[in-house]
Order: sequence, then C-alpha cells, then structure tokens
Amino acid sequence: MDSIEVVLIMMLAVVASAYIRRVLPGTIPLPLVQIGLGALIAAKSEHGVDLEPDLFFLVFLPPLLFLDGWRIPKSGLLRDKGTIIELAFGLVVFTVIGAGFLIHWMIPAMPLPVAFALAAIVSPTDPVAVSSITATTPIPKRLMHILEGESLLNDASGLVCFRFAVAAAMTGAFSLQTAAVTFFWLVAGGIAAGVGVTWLITWVQRWLTRHFGEPPGSPILVNLLMPFGAYLVAERLHASGILAAVAAGVTMSYVELSGHAMASTRIQRSAVWDTVQFSLNGVMFVLLGEQLPEIFRLAGTSLEESGHLNRWWLLVYALAITAGLLVLRMAWVWTSLRLTIFKQKFRHQARQKINPRLLLATTLAGARGTITLAGVLTLPLVLPDGAPFPARALTIFLACSVILLSLLVASIALPRLLAGMTFPAEPEEQQEEDLARRTAANAAISAIEKAQVALMESDACIDPDVYPEAAARVIAFYEHKLKEVDPESEQAWRKTDSAERELRLAALAAERNTVFDLARHDHISDETSRKLVREIDLMEARYR
Repeated sequence: MDSIEVVLIMMLAVVASAYIRRVLPGTIPLPLVQIGLGALIAAKSEHGVDLEPDLFFLVFLPPLLFLDGWRIPKSGLLRDKGTIIELAFGLVVFTVIGAGFLIHWMIPAMPLPVAFALAAIVSPTDPVAVSSITATTPIPKRLMHILEGESLLNDASGLVCFRFAVAAAMTGAFSLQTAAVTFFWLVAGGIAAGVGVTWLITWVQRWLTRHFGEPPGSPILVNLLMPFGAYLVAERLHASGILAAVAAGVTMSYVELSGHAMASTRIQRSAVWDTVQFSLNGVMFVLLGEQLPEIFRLAGTSLEESGHLNRWWLLVYALAITAGLLVLRMAWVWTSLRLTIFKQKFRHQARQKINPRLLLATTLAGARGTITLAGVLTLPLVLPDGAPFPARALTIFLACSVILLSLLVASIALPRLLAGMTFPAEPEEQQEEDLARRTAANAAISAIEKAQVALMESDACIDPDVYPEAAARVIAFYEHKLKEVDPESEQAWRKTDSAERELRLAALAAERNTVFDLARHDHISDETSRKLVREIDLMEARYR
C-alpha cells in the first residue's frame, strides 16, 4: 500500500510540475522542476523507492523508444542520414573511448570496464529535455530533426555499448570477435523482431476487425502493448529489445499510412500516447530527484572507500565528466562539419560556412535525460561470485549528476545563445503541405459529385434540389480551401442536414485517402501527412 501511495504521489508531482513551471520566473525547463519535486518527495517520505533494474527497464524504455520511432520525421531522417549516423554511432564510440579513459584516469578505483559503462550510458542524448528547454527559443527545424534522429539511434548504440561494458565488468574478459558477432545479432535480431511483431499484430488485428468488428478501445490497448511485445520477443531471442522497440515504432509509422484505422481511433490514440509520454518522462525525472539523496549518500561512502575523504570530490568528478563530454561532442561536430565542407569543395559544390553559434548550440543541445537514468539503474547489484558490483553507487551518482549538469548548462546557455537569431523558413515543407491540400481538395470535390449522384439515385422520393444544394455548399468549402490553404483562416461552418453530412463524410474519406496515397508514394513527408490527416479526422469527428 505504501508503494502505491508513492507512485500516486509521483504522478501528482508530474501533473503539478507542468503548472509550477508556468508560474516560475525565467525559462526553467520542465525536467528540472520534476527533479526538484522528486527531491522534495524524498525529503518528506519516510522510505524511498526500491527499484528492480530489469523491471524498471521494461516498464519505461519500450513505450518511449517506440513513440520516438513512430513520430520522428523520416523525410528529415533520410535527408540528413549521413550526419545523423555520424552523431548516433561515431560520436557514441568516440565518447565511450574518450570519456571512459578520462573517468578511469580521474578515479583509478573505478575499473576500466565500469568507466566505459558509465561513458556509454551518458552518451545518449534526450530530445525531450532539449525540446522543453528550446520551447520558447528559436531553433532551426532541420537542427531539431537531426537532434531527434541522433537521439533515436544513439539510444540503441549507447545502450548496446553499455551492455558490452557491463558484461566485461561481470566476466573480466572482452573478446572483440565475440563482441562483433554479438553486436550483429543484437542489431539484426532486434530490428527483425520489432518489424515482425508489428506486422504480425497489425495483420491479426485487421483480420479480427474484418470478421468480428472493432471493439471500442481495443485498437488503442493493442497499440500500447505493441512495444512491450516487440521488446520481450527480442529479449527472448537474446537480441536487442531496445532496437526492437525502435524498429516497431518506425514500422508502425509506415503501417499508419495504410489508413485502415478509424478516425476516432486515431484521435483518441494520439491523446493517449501524449499522456503516456508525458507521464513516463515526468515520472522518470521525479524518480531521479527522489533517488538523489540516497544516491549521494552511497556515492559518498564509495568515494571514502576509494581513499577520498572529502565528498566535494564528487562535484569535481561530475563537473569534469560533463565538461569532457561537451569537449568531445564539440570536437566531433566540428570535425564532421569540416569534412562536409571538404567534400563540398572536392565535388565543386557551393560551400557553406560554419556558424559558430549553431556549432555551439549543437554541442550544448546534447542534454542527457531519461534513457541515461533508466540504463544506469540497471547496473547489476552483485558480480557472479557474489561480490558487490564495483563502484555501482558512484557510477549511478555520476550519471545522475551529468543529467542535472547538462540540463542546467543547456537551459542557461541555449536560450541566450540563440536569442535574436533568425532562421529562414523551410520552403520545401510549405510546398509539400500546399500540394497535399490542393490535391486532397480536388479529390474531395470529385468524391462529392459522385456521392451526390449515388444518393439521388438511392432516394428518389426526396426533393431533387436537396442534394445539389447540399453538394454546392460542401464543394464551396473545398473551393475555398483551394483558394486559401491557411487552416487558421477557415471559418466555422454551421450544422447541416443529413444530406450534407453524408456528402461531407464522403469527401473527407476521399481527402484522407489521397493524403495517405501521396505519403505512400513519397510525394509528401509522413510529418505533413500526419498533420493533415489529424485535421481531417477532427473534422470527421464533428459529423459522426
């Protein structure tokens, strides 16, 4: 009962954090508010929360990674795939090696495999934290897409490196050949499991719906369980459950383009997933704050055992590791940009100059968050021989400190760094949206004309002027959309009779199918299609 009360209090803290952030002065990011509330809960609570690492990993990571994979704009991911892969894989390995040796040099009592494990788990970045920080600060959309893509992939690469480092710490041995084979299976098996589970569940769900109908709420529940199914299947195959959850999310974004889901289901599902994402991310940061006092105490004890009697060394280590991560990230980003400019020069392309402010912004935007916390808490409690895992408390403390310091640095520096900067609009995105609106509106007008004829033939007793008048009103609506594509300028339309309702539903179905078709054939991005389909779904919900 006490555990349930703690969980409920944490959920209330997540709710309160959103309101507290609005009344606090300045631009304090939401994660820091939630961490503060967690520390307050720890101060007022008589007992802390005992976390089971494997259960913690299973509950929090699959849905968050699944949603990241589902919602990331894949057009931007493919366009900047070279830069994203360099950051997500090359930077992670560079960080693990550089920061690992730095940590072991500073803290000799921490074995090298444990130092590599700490470096690996602080390598993934968190776009949720960055989005919260930059909510009121202008940031180039393309840079945000790169950061989101980096975070999606470096979650997997960082956690895989972490897994290898922990295995080396547990066994005391590391084989490069074995690691390469294991890495290949982790990646291939994880991706295959995520894709296979998603397609299988989708196929079964469609078959059941065709033969037995769709029970209310069932598709949403199935969708919520999908990342856990992909994760567990991959883990049973000794593959990467992390990559399985990511692959399931990416696959789900393509499944969505089939348009089989009902409009009401899509609307409700989007709201449910927004709530799940907000709740899980919030609870993670509240939990971090709740764990901090005990982590600090255990880390101090671990530090004393290593020969340092002054606990201020904890702060020195945390600052040094955070600074080292920033230096490594800046060096990698700068080198990557220089190589890009060199390639442009070699290919006789127009060369772009490196903007120092954007270079620094990309460096500072590497804030750590929920993935780092979830991963580090899965460190084993004991070694195979029963001895305590070396420097476990110190490792957890330093990882949590990096989260806090990176959030503080980003929240203080990013708004000031980007203030006053203006960025050119993304013409390609606007052109895609205009194309989709015009094409969908034309398809809707054609569908209205066909539906009008069919309705008049099926109901010959009605006044012959009813359907033409209703069709004219609905067609006028779409002709207005062809002239003015700005959704904010659309005026509210009054309620219509039954004939107009049927025509509107027919037009909306045709409009939505056309948007899906454009996205399937890569004429528009899935981000644009989701935006337009949501507008259509919301409009359809008015007439259901």
